[in-house]
Amino acid sequence: MREFIVEADGGSRGNPGPAGYGAVVSDAATGETLAEAAEYIGVATNNVAEYRGLVAGLRAAHELDPDAAVHVRMDSKLVVEQMTGRWKIKHPAMKPLAAEAARVFPPERVTYEWIPRERNKHADRLANEAMDAGKRGEQWSASASRAALDTPRPEPAGPPADAAAGAARVRAALASTSTPTPGSPRPSTAPPATGPADATPTSGAELATAPDSPRPADDTTGAPATGPADADAGAARVSGETAAEPGDATGAPAAGADAAEAGAPGAGAAGAGAASTSAEVPGAEVGRASTRASGAGGEGDERAVRSVTAAAADADVRAARTVATPGVGWAPPDMGAPATFVLLRHGETPLTPQKRFSGSGGSDPSLSDIGREQAARVAEFLARRGTVQAVVASPLARTRETARIVAARLGLEVAVEDGLRETDFGAWEGLTFGEVRERHPDDLNAWLSSPDAEPTGGGESFAATADRIAATRDKLTAAYAGRTVLLVTHVTPIKTFVRLALGAPPEALFRMELSAASLSAVAYYADGNASVRLFNETSHLR
Repeated sequence: MREFIVEADGGSRGNPGPAGYGAVVSDAATGETLAEAAEYIGVATNNVAEYRGLVAGLRAAHELDPDAAVHVRMDSKLVVEQMTGRWKIKHPAMKPLAAEAARVFPPERVTYEWIPRERNKHADRLANEAMDAGKRGEQWSASASRAALDTPRPEPAGPPADAAAGAARVRAALASTSTPTPGSPRPSTAPPATGPADATPTSGAELATAPDSPRPADDTTGAPATGPADADAGAARVSGETAAEPGDATGAPAAGADAAEAGAPGAGAAGAGAASTSAEVPGAEVGRASTRASGAGGEGDERAVRSVTAAAADADVRAARTVATPGVGWAPPDMGAPATFVLLRHGETPLTPQKRFSGSGGSDPSLSDIGREQAARVAEFLARRGTVQAVVASPLARTRETARIVAARLGLEVAVEDGLRETDFGAWEGLTFGEVRERHPDDLNAWLSSPDAEPTGGGESFAATADRIAATRDKLTAAYAGRTVLLVTHVTPIKTFVRLALGAPPEALFRMELSAASLSAVAYYADGNASVRLFNETSHLR
């Protein structure tokens, strides 16, 4: 079932006075604008104009797909509360409009959400355009509308989200700057200034912005540690988070030495882990300079900090160019819907909480009871969104079992793709990071130092994994062009999809945490652009 987002607004210059409405329909999976509607309606009140906008938006969505599910977003608290049945409709002019809106789709396929006015700019500008046209004695014309061009696209809240906005911001940033030299400032990616004033006078309560979303408990993007980092502890975190399939979905930190040994991130550990990782991984010059500079002052350290800043700016633009520049010239503005990969890490296995290496060459464990519960929660979450159109899984038992649970809830079949399997960790399979460090210290150091190094016993290097994932990505984007597909896979493949989409270096794998049963999303456009829209989302597990 397709899912549409309908955003609607209306306004009256006088209340009652000259009034108009605007509505926009977008694809919930991609954020792509599918339809716009606006009309000058003569003299009316704000609330009547808002209801007229709602009806127009629902009708436009119905014309696109009468069997779709619709999520309505409006900044009118009155309309949202009345349409959900929480408030009674007393005004005689609004009762027939509310009844008309309720008849467009079956009530069970329509949900409502109040949003702040600043998140409803597109519909608001359409309403203003309609009122401006009425003032001139004309009706609104879609061909003359600039509402979509003048409105910064909001950041969507869930997978797979708006893939086009990120690519557009990168293009805009690159178009505004020449080839940088080291140390040159990074281009601004701020959204354009807002246009005309909002259409609808709104109460102070409706102007309040939504509270910030709480940071997930397993978020490791905190402030870096201020003191020198412990290299062994950082390396343990790196390995545990990258390869050993860590993944307590609650993010509960382990205590003391056990946290460093097993790779479980503790409170405040993110910065120390990143700093020590940089010291371990050749080529991470920015990280090494940062670690050196954090310990002491002086002229040499100041030079190091300046070097870090210049290198970071240069590296950011190089990475952006890698993924955002088409091979020949600029791409046309409309490339159609992207292939969107919703990346699901499988649920927990008995090895997951023990932080043991668990790749494609080990015992191939099935899910634990906790893992099956996690998969069921993912299934319910994705079913509510209704945007996944296909399910593809790695051939390993834990991913196939996770995929079966989710696909059964979505009413889909599971396809198996060998390219989505986890890295083969060779002789390290089933061991903790500490056990590998004790038994194979030289091989471990080489593995931490180079993406070309293989685990002991002929396992798979990260470079080989990246080649395999890139080939799989190309195969699947061709097979699922314009569709949203759930890929049920593992830690290293998911991090590699994200790393390649960002154009980040191989050591970026060591700077990501991925929880069991977490969701990430990457969208791929026809010109080769990629947009990372979500990473390590676990709210559905709490």
